[in-house]
Amino acid sequence: MSAEAEPVEHEDRWILNLRGWGVTGITVDYRLTLAFGGWEVVLETPARLSSGSARINPGVLLIPGTQDVAAVLPLFGTKAVSAAAFKSGTLRMVFDDGTHLTCPADAAFEAWQITGPGGWRFVSLPGGDLAVWSASAANENPHSQSAEH
Repeated sequence: MSAEAEPVEHEDRWILNLRGWGVTGITVDYRLTLAFGGWEVVLETPARLSSGSARINPGVLLIPGTQDVAAVLPLFGTKAVSAAAFKSGTLRMVFDDGTHLTCPADAAFEAWQITGPGGWRFVSLPGGDLAVWSASAANENPHSQSAEH
């Protein structure tokens, strides 16, 4: 559970180093923010919170813009099991209580963003791309990355 561990890039996603980090804060304004120590996950468009199979339990829609996010409050104190930022612009997180959080890309808006140690920043761009920044990157410009298969 080192804050120094860097995210790992795969062909279609980035695996973030949030495993074992607990949700230490939840903030609601026009966005929904989950704090994980040195990491911050900010949702700005609707996301789905579910448990188990999506076919059996479609879950609850969280709508940050209208502050309709009460269903996320039980995540306080839970720990992340996995967090993946897909190059298609979707964010998927799994928590140790079995809860899944999924925020798809939005056609017109930045759906979500994640900031972390080392200058890391991931942003779901409008239309389904992912921009990634890192303080250690040789090029200071973000690289838009889309899943091209």
